[in-house]
Amino acid sequence: MPSRWSLLPLLLVACASAPRRPPTDAARSPRAAPPGLASTATAPPTAAPRPATPRPATPRPTSAFDALPGWRDDNLAEALPALRRTCERLLRVPDDRPVGPGGLAGAASDWKAACRALPPPEADAAAARAYFERSFVPVSVASGGSDRGLFTGYLEPELRGSRTRSRRFRVPLYARPSDLVTPTPQHGTGRRVRGRLRPYWTRAQIAAGALRRTARPLVWVDDAIEAFFLEIQGSGRVTLDDGAVLRVHYDASNGHAYVPLGRVLIERGALERSAVSLQSIRAWLAAHPTEAQAVMNRNPSYVFFHESARGATGSEGVVLTAGRSMAVDPRFIPLGAPLFLDLAPLEGVGPIRRLVVAQDTGGAIRGAVRGDLFWGAGPDAYDRAGRMRQQGRYWLLVPPSVASRVRW
Repeated sequence: MPSRWSLLPLLLVACASAPRRPPTDAARSPRAAPPGLASTATAPPTAAPRPATPRPATPRPTSAFDALPGWRDDNLAEALPALRRTCERLLRVPDDRPVGPGGLAGAASDWKAACRALPPPEADAAAARAYFERSFVPVSVASGGSDRGLFTGYLEPELRGSRTRSRRFRVPLYARPSDLVTPTPQHGTGRRVRGRLRPYWTRAQIAAGALRRTARPLVWVDDAIEAFFLEIQGSGRVTLDDGAVLRVHYDASNGHAYVPLGRVLIERGALERSAVSLQSIRAWLAAHPTEAQAVMNRNPSYVFFHESARGATGSEGVVLTAGRSMAVDPRFIPLGAPLFLDLAPLEGVGPIRRLVVAQDTGGAIRGAVRGDLFWGAGPDAYDRAGRMRQQGRYWLLVPPSVASRVRW
């Protein structure tokens, strides 16, 4: 994982406006005299009845959410399963557990009322919208004076593999090595050599066989390029040669900084910056088999996996929801918090304006206005995640009690 850097200035501006009062009805008729009381005045000549003036409809009171483009078009009920998974976890933690870095979004007690008020699973879009507007306040996220940033996508890859190595299945997905020393506040990731901590093996050294005695292959797959992208995504499915499906999740890394392959190929003159995508990188690697491993080795970071019976799971520890879970930088955005996106159109999808929940992190997700949208598994997810590099903005949804206390 990349090393931490100093925090960027972060500004959150509450998005609030006072409810607009309905206009008064100036044409309303005087109230009639009480029945049984007669007037002593001479009645005026009877005039032709005047057509009734239509009474203006009472407008819907405005709310802070009306400033969010697409808020009323999103089917917010689709985001409830993701938030429910977060709430199941949050309701089990102590009330004083900080939410976000340094308690940026208060404590768990500030959020538990909203979690307990979650609509039932069968709630429709209207009920979900009423719940969010009643339980949260939207706060615009900005950094360095700008509320715009880069938003990418990721997926749960699908690979083919076997428990047994063969001529077809010869690319290992390794479990955590026995000699891997994980980071603590006192030291980073590494391995012990004669009592001293040394950097762990790089990707190139691992590809050359450095883990033969210290790491067990969980499974062997048939495509080194797909194995490389599995590391970037963090979890995936491997269909075994006997038809069984094995799910693997991120367990640890070798501690080296992540180097994006798109940048490497741009520097080589192999790809134009505007053409970089998961699809274009994969196509270049497949078309250059003699160079592919050397290019992949330019990224020294390497990921180790563990088996799991659960679906793709994020850093928050909950199963991700396709289209509604997002990876964020936890130095700025609290894991578990709802976010509303307003992103530039993605071809075939249109503008991405939807409610998501921050449930994951990523080595390349750095900055206050930066996100990585989880698209799920399958061909559509591969297509959308691979092409997504949208500019946009988002709003953090927090309980009202927290919005007044947020400070940076």
